[in-house]
Order: sequence, then C-alpha cells, then structure tokens
Amino acid sequence: MKLQIAQRHQVKLRLGLSGASGFGKTYSALLLAYGITNDWSKIAIIDTENGSASLYSHLGGYNVLTLTEPYTPERYIQAIETCELSNIEVIIIDSITHEWNGKGGCLEIHESLGGKFSDWAKVSPRHQAFIDKILNSSCHIITTVRRKIDYSLDVTSNGKTQVIKHGTKEVTREGFEYELTVNFELINDKHLVKSSKDRTGL
Repeated sequence: MKLQIAQRHQVKLRLGLSGASGFGKTYSALLLAYGITNDWSKIAIIDTENGSASLYSHLGGYNVLTLTEPYTPERYIQAIETCELSNIEVIIIDSITHEWNGKGGCLEIHESLGGKFSDWAKVSPRHQAFIDKILNSSCHIITTVRRKIDYSLDVTSNGKTQVIKHGTKEVTREGFEYELTVNFELINDKHLVKSSKDRTGL
C-alpha cells in the first residue's frame, strides 16, 4: 500500500446515451463513435433493437453483432468479448435496457427464481459481472438506455397546443450512471442533449 500523486491518464471512455424511443440514441452513438476513431471499421454495435443498427449503414462500414433473446448478462459479456477479440476500438451496446428488463434479463431471472428479495443475492452478482465487463473492457464503450415515455401538452409561440414526448426514468438498474465517464440525456426528438455527468471537463 502506498500513496501516489494523482495523475490524469489516457483512459477508455464509458459514455452513456439515454432517451425515449425516436430521440436518436443509435444514430448519435454511431456519430460519437466515429468522432472517437475516424474509422468506421473499428466500430462495432451490439444490436438488441431488432436490426435498427443497420438502418444507418449509409454512414460507413461499421460492424454489427445482432444479439437476440435471452438477454442474460452472460450473453452481453460474450458479445463484448467477441468485439474485443476482433480489435474493435469502440463498442456501442444498443441497448443495455434488455439486460435488465428484457426477455431473459435480470428482472425475469429474478422472477423465475421466485421473486423474493433474497433471490437478488443470485441475480445481482450476474448483473455486476456485466457492469464490470463494461468498466474493464479494453475498448471505448458507448451504451444506450431507453427511457420511459411521458407526454405533455405545450402551447407553441403561435398559441397552438401540441403534444410533446419526454423521456423520464432510465430503464436499467438504478445507479448505472455513477459508473460512466460521461452521460448524455437526449431530451427531445430534435436530438438535443444535456450532459448529466462529465468527468472529462470537456
């Protein structure tokens, strides 16, 4: 055990993007990944969103790994490892919501064990292994997270009323944001974001 003077090192980015459906999570993640690498071939997207990753293939020749159910933590870990072994620089996990709330995800695993509070002792270590894989990966990682949708009636500048869609609570285990370097919340369907966390100072 010894004390050292704190120094800033080159570290791998852990960037989160969250927003409601249609707010531009996948597209934004791809543009951010390209901004990091300037090489589409060094980007891989782990797609749990029914092939939505391929909708943007016109951007460049990035790699897609399609992940289908069951969305267990172990299958996500395996997908990340597959990308790492392929010398990928930026992995986009689109989205991590299914690992928590999807078919075969942690909530369903917990329910299948009986749904008692004590059953979390079996589920939580599996979820934590997934989080640890993200944190310890040799690649930059961008995660997308769905947000629950709410609506409001807003009056526009010309006096007309229109329905506005909002993203509210992230659909993943509470506290995930604490693990990230940067977290962006897409706040509307115009792709506007706010940074709810930034350890880079950028």
